[in-house]
Amino acid sequence: MMKKLVIGILAHVDAGKTTLAESMLYLSGKIGNLGRVDNKDAFLDTYEMERARGITIFSKQAVLDIGEIQVTLLDTPGHVDFSAEMERTLQVLDYAILVISGADGVQGHTKTLWRLLHMYRIPVFIFVNKMDQKGTDKDKLMKELKEQLDDGCIEFGQVREDELYDQLAMCDEVMMESYLETGHIETEQIKKAVLERKVFPCFFGSALKLEGVEQLMQGIEKYTLIPHYPDEFGAKIFKITRDEQGNRLTHMKLTGGKLKVKDALTNGIWEEKVNQIRIYSGQKFQAINEIEAGSVFAVTGLSYTRPGEGLGIEKASGTPVLEPVLSYQIIFKEGCDPRAMLPKLRQIEEEEPELHITWDEQLQEIQVQIMGEVQIEILQGLIKSRFGVDVTFDEGKVVYKETIANTVEGVGHFEPLRHYAEVHLLLEPGERGSGLQFETNCSEDMLSRNWQRLILTHLQEKVHKGVLTGSAITDMKITLVAGKAHPKHTEGGDFREATYRAVRQGLKEAQSILLEPYYDFRLELPEKMVGRAMTDIKRMYGTCEISQTNGETAVLVGSAPVVTMRNYQKEVVAYTKGLGRLFCTFRGYEPCHNAQEVIESIGYDSEKDIENPTYSIFCKNGVGFLVSWDEVKDYMHVESYLSSKGDPSEENTSNHASYTEERWISLEEIERIFQNTFFANKGKKSSWKKRKGERSVLYHPVSQIEKKKEVKEIKEKYLLVDGYNIIHAWPELKELADGDMESARIKLLDYLSNYKGTRNCEIIVVFDAYRVQGHAEEIIDYNNIHVVFTKEAQTADQYIEKFAHDNQKKYDITVATSDGLQQIIIRGAGCSLLLARELKAEIDEVNERIRREYQDTGKLDRNYLEDALTPEEKQQIKQMK
Repeated sequence: MMKKLVIGILAHVDAGKTTLAESMLYLSGKIGNLGRVDNKDAFLDTYEMERARGITIFSKQAVLDIGEIQVTLLDTPGHVDFSAEMERTLQVLDYAILVISGADGVQGHTKTLWRLLHMYRIPVFIFVNKMDQKGTDKDKLMKELKEQLDDGCIEFGQVREDELYDQLAMCDEVMMESYLETGHIETEQIKKAVLERKVFPCFFGSALKLEGVEQLMQGIEKYTLIPHYPDEFGAKIFKITRDEQGNRLTHMKLTGGKLKVKDALTNGIWEEKVNQIRIYSGQKFQAINEIEAGSVFAVTGLSYTRPGEGLGIEKASGTPVLEPVLSYQIIFKEGCDPRAMLPKLRQIEEEEPELHITWDEQLQEIQVQIMGEVQIEILQGLIKSRFGVDVTFDEGKVVYKETIANTVEGVGHFEPLRHYAEVHLLLEPGERGSGLQFETNCSEDMLSRNWQRLILTHLQEKVHKGVLTGSAITDMKITLVAGKAHPKHTEGGDFREATYRAVRQGLKEAQSILLEPYYDFRLELPEKMVGRAMTDIKRMYGTCEISQTNGETAVLVGSAPVVTMRNYQKEVVAYTKGLGRLFCTFRGYEPCHNAQEVIESIGYDSEKDIENPTYSIFCKNGVGFLVSWDEVKDYMHVESYLSSKGDPSEENTSNHASYTEERWISLEEIERIFQNTFFANKGKKSSWKKRKGERSVLYHPVSQIEKKKEVKEIKEKYLLVDGYNIIHAWPELKELADGDMESARIKLLDYLSNYKGTRNCEIIVVFDAYRVQGHAEEIIDYNNIHVVFTKEAQTADQYIEKFAHDNQKKYDITVATSDGLQQIIIRGAGCSLLLARELKAEIDEVNERIRREYQDTGKLDRNYLEDALTPEEKQQIKQMK
């Protein structure tokens, strides 16, 4: 099997990236004639728009052989407006070639590319191009590479071996030891250092004149390692396109196993068969029946794939770092219905997901997010060529985002008649630029795995709006911590509604922050204009510093909000009379410099946004009713997660949760709940017993209990433990359960066996087995306690509730659980309640007492045989010795 590598070429625009790809194809024998970008005949500039503009707009691939290695070369866009296309390609690269212009050195976008390569952990070869131009200085450029990029940038071209080894030894301890001991560094050691991004081989030359390109190719052959791929199928999708016939193409890299035509692919939601496998090289492709891991290819027959998606063992990619910061309205000519154009534009959005095409129902217009003016022109041409429709764009506006400053618990409840779902989400602030992260920390006893997966799907399927301006939320972690379904009435759509409402309710409680996009900039201008430029930047709420000056030209670097700097290039050209140059790259989102002004100008009312409701829906007496966001926690059915954890951040929110650390629901409140729900239509009060058990401190002060002591008959005591609930409530058992649930079960049973030895009660531990098909109820003895595995379709909650109801008069029953709704039911049945943390505290106390008693035994006086012997017997034994 041939060795395979996927290598991408990246560069700041006009650094000569496509020319280098052309040279590599020519020297490898892949093409017979050397094309040129300015002659509009480059092998990889396959689109007319690319040839007309002389820039790469869409990533393309070519296949060539470098020695014994089959290289799939991916040429990526260099212009900043098409950075998202470039970033998607990074997901499938084994190595990258970063092209730098020798005439311009390390530019603004070059640094952005370097940060992305670092983030995706891609080994890099550097080719410094255009060294044939006057004024280029290799030593100066080499110094700049080390200072601006990494000290591991080392020239590998025309350099003496001992000089190369000296520099390599400084990059890695293993190479240092080898060099000191033998005076030599093995090639395998260099390969490993390159792979681990400790060394970045640099080559100098001119791609147009074929200078230095062959040395680069030889370096790639000599200093790369071929990846090893597993036998299990995996694939990473990085691009969607359409061919000239309109066939939808899914571009992917096979990261494991093999793929054949007519194989079925699935992501767990959809399943479709592959109709054709194509290996592209330029405009042409070769159709094959089977492909192996390590290859980049396109398939037809898949309708639902999207860029960044993982198939098989491959995981999906996160949100791209580079994203549009400007939003524009698409304006159609009179007579063209925007609604009719929306499905067509969705096709383009499939290929360019960062466009985020949206339909504003209220304004009856289509909005699209764009990186810059060049992309606008390309999009106009694309819509014209593909659909024959002329469009224009408005002046555009900045894309704001929102995040939160504190941790809150969002609760969403959806309970119209014959529907039911409740979701609790923990919203936590994330680091700047971290995007949205979704996790689950919810017991499967409380909510089955299928429902949990569905909730995570709903969290990821839409853009969630903030409550300040209706902008998308970002930089936070959303964790599913609790939820509840109804065995009969819950449907999949119920959890969608509850999940959306939980996000909105949490955002309403949180301290929201408005974010705006910032640019990093590099401004080159005559030195005498520096004062004017610095005044402008201060006026734009930016920061800057002079990075270098040579007496004639100065360079300012800094950052500023996009909204104030987006049109500054025209000003620079005007006041410098064409001598100044401004380079801007997206820095990220920071707190908005004029947040209140923006919020007021947008005028968004979160409580009137019917598409994103903040309220929840509850049901009473067979009728659904709305509960506003600030009262939802007074009606929720599941205990508050933050309150049960004693999280102090919950105290800072503007609303009071139903459960808190120190206050417990009273019997009178339970009575009211029962009267308003279960007994609402019965015409008489419930007559359940107001029990004063050992845990009655939860309801009344001790002084009241002492006044109301009653003589009771002595009943046999039973402790019922909700097994999985306790496991997930105790951190040490939860951590153990994440790796091995059986070990966590055994450890819990051992704890309870020791506990039973000091308590005069029967202990029954109940575990769910309701998902096990055909499982009958199973009761076994474990040491001195009883263990119950429930039957099919019966949860631990149901077993405990039934046992409590049937035996409350016979036994003195205590139930150990942290399930909020179950607590109400258990108390209503006249049983005592032991919270998970309280049971843990009692068991820890028992274990500590046992440990102390064991240690005390070591201090007891001991009896020795010698003490019982007479002096004559001792003398006889001594003589025998």
